[in-house]
Amino acid sequence: LKREIIKGYKAMEKKYGTNVDVAVRSSATAEDLPGASFAGEHETYLGIRGTDDLIKAVRAAMASLFTDRAISYRVDKGFDHFKISLSVGVQKMVRSDLGASGVMFTLDTESGFKDVVLINAVWGLGEMIVQGKVTPDEFLVWKKNPSLPIVSKKLQIKDEKMIYAKHPSGIKATKVIPCTFKEKHSFVINDKEVQKLAEWAIMIENHYTQKAKKWTPMDMEWAKDGKTGELFIVQARPETIHALRDFSKVREYISLQSGKELVRGASVGSQIATGKAHIIMDVKGVGTFKKGEVLVTDMTDPDWEPIMKIASAIVTDKGGRTSHAAIVSRELGIACIVGSGNATSKLKNGQEITVDTTGSEGIVFNGTLKFKVVDHDIKKLPKPKTKIMVNIATPDTAFEKSFLPAKGVGLAREEFIIASTIGIHPLALLNYSKMKGVVRNEIDRRTYGWKNKTQFYVDNLAYGIAKICVAFHPYPVLVRFSDFKTNEYRALIGGTLYEPVEENPMIGWRGASRYYDPKFKEAFKLEILAIKKVRQEFGLENAHPMVPFCRTKEEGVKIQEIMAQNGLITKYVKSKKPANTPIYVMCEIPANVLLADDFLSIFDGMSIGSNDLTQLTLGLDRDAGTLTHIANENDPSVKKLIAEIIHKCKAKKKYIGICGQAPSDHPDFAKFLVEEGIESISLNPDTVVSATIAVAETEKRLRKK
Repeated sequence: LKREIIKGYKAMEKKYGTNVDVAVRSSATAEDLPGASFAGEHETYLGIRGTDDLIKAVRAAMASLFTDRAISYRVDKGFDHFKISLSVGVQKMVRSDLGASGVMFTLDTESGFKDVVLINAVWGLGEMIVQGKVTPDEFLVWKKNPSLPIVSKKLQIKDEKMIYAKHPSGIKATKVIPCTFKEKHSFVINDKEVQKLAEWAIMIENHYTQKAKKWTPMDMEWAKDGKTGELFIVQARPETIHALRDFSKVREYISLQSGKELVRGASVGSQIATGKAHIIMDVKGVGTFKKGEVLVTDMTDPDWEPIMKIASAIVTDKGGRTSHAAIVSRELGIACIVGSGNATSKLKNGQEITVDTTGSEGIVFNGTLKFKVVDHDIKKLPKPKTKIMVNIATPDTAFEKSFLPAKGVGLAREEFIIASTIGIHPLALLNYSKMKGVVRNEIDRRTYGWKNKTQFYVDNLAYGIAKICVAFHPYPVLVRFSDFKTNEYRALIGGTLYEPVEENPMIGWRGASRYYDPKFKEAFKLEILAIKKVRQEFGLENAHPMVPFCRTKEEGVKIQEIMAQNGLITKYVKSKKPANTPIYVMCEIPANVLLADDFLSIFDGMSIGSNDLTQLTLGLDRDAGTLTHIANENDPSVKKLIAEIIHKCKAKKKYIGICGQAPSDHPDFAKFLVEEGIESISLNPDTVVSATIAVAETEKRLRKK
């Protein structure tokens, strides 16, 4: 065997030159099976050079079939130790130590959503991703459009990279070095390379799907040779977590209490768990870990597997959503937060904590908070005639919520994208050259690598909107232009330079009145360009813009003229010929109801905002806590206005829906809307299932009448 290995290596040397670098990779018969990935259980050695080290590496890879961790994993999964085999493949190394490496999946790893390709990228060898030592750049590509648009890009600060050691000793000829400042703050691969990788990923998935005669999502590794610039696929295997999942079953974790936030990071899974924090910095300390505790550590590798399977949750300082901790947590079905940055220093041993990964970011709360778990079987739900839609706040929850029985998004709020992803006032970006001091420094920090600061705003807003539209395609997504109040805009970086202090922001300079105002018009154009990018560049024509807080028809006309000037619509909707893009308006001011004919002459429909309509009908400020007992959408005056606008829209054959809080909070209110003939009801995600049942029952009762 030794002679044959050396013979094979000599043949490689003839082709590639003497002392060619190779990867020595283990491949066991029990790996990459549904429900048992064996992620990292067996050894692989990179950058091996010369016959002596090659023989050592092959022997060590074979022996790794019987390491403590591999034995433990087989016992846990019920595999016979002597009915599995292991082979070792020897491959020429791609010089990714001088280039880049990464992993990619033909689905979203958190939710199992299958219409995207997820690509992670780091500088140097890809081992840094698997080990969780570096949080990688992340790209999302939409599969359904043949042009493969990149609908999300996240730049991460990559501190380190792995390269070959100059003087290899032993069989592990690699070392970790710091990344340069430019590498830390630059995307690892360009857009063309992202799309090429996505194209290959889809080809590979299609191949295995045809072979298996069922959908087979794939988990792949890729590398970029730093010498030649070539891209390579270096591994492809079936994804083992979501492949067998029944997507008609939806398990929902619902928090019943709020608490003090201690730590946050990238969430893995969508769960809530409680337990005592147990901080372990070295695998040698795993013997002290007890079942049900929360494992808190810097990062994990396969040696940690015996205690990971008895943890109630896992929190790491480092790593991304494709790191070892994330992969194993998904397989085990436990909550996990990766890349928290400081969990090991912020949390204390024995501290009772709650780990919540139901949102876009995972959060660790102090204490044991109450929560409930609800299981839904989508197949058994009735299908009401009234469209049930969903309100989406943060794009990162969209894929998970897409499995709910919702026919689109009745309200996608731009504010959450602007506040969390961008964090900078648009006028501060437009006037970047004039910014000084702390504001300038904060803008530079958040937008590093973006020469055009306004493009940073447009692109990141577009990515957030696109993620929601991809999740619910082809169903409509009503994207509401920003409806920040002045006090909320002031909270953004640079906001105090442009926002007045108002006595009552709730009825002040907000919504449509901003968009055509010379003081804000240029900022509004950025929002138009973002939606234009989503619709025209990404091909997501299910993004339908919606105008909030429009006080008069004249405001609506001015806004649509600005849209036409910036190419979102071909012309202002004044003639009988419809626009190429449907445009909706929020119905949240009594004037919208009283002058409905005027508003409906220039808009394609209305979406009722019950919160604002209630406050303006009853003459109160919904931010005033002393008046909450009066602010009730079930008040007869509010219901009378809502019933009237439903009838007027139906008479004009225009869209009419509701996206306010009322139907989520009050089941009887949802029934009232159905009785009045509303077209769609958009709800908070946690009430979609219960409301679907209630609406179907109401429709059944009305049919009997």
